[in-house]
Amino acid sequence: MRKRAKNPKLEELIKELKVKSFQEKVKIWKDIAERLAKPRSRMAEVNISRIARHTKEGDLIIVPGKILGSGDIAHSITASALAFSKQAREKIIKAGGECITIKELMERNPRGSGVKIIG
Repeated sequence: MRKRAKNPKLEELIKELKVKSFQEKVKIWKDIAERLAKPRSRMAEVNISRIARHTKEGDLIIVPGKILGSGDIAHSITASALAFSKQAREKIIKAGGECITIKELMERNPRGSGVKIIG
């Protein structure tokens, strides 16, 4: 049986998400932790076009994986993900939005209220 390579930063993030879920008594962070614990090949990869279809101005979203740059977005959002492609980051910022880490989102919004999971 082959051992899976471990990413220490990802393992730490998963642990922090589970602790926050328990502390705040909310399920969203545990859900994100479980999604991030999946093998890399099964992690979410979401294009800007999909995000644009499922969001509106001012939405707060989280992608438990990577945001890719295919497509366009015309409204500002606050996007949180494990990773952003260079194009995706540029398009979100150009539309007046913001790209933050999952940890930053967890610190800004400990209860996870109003956060949409995409992916």
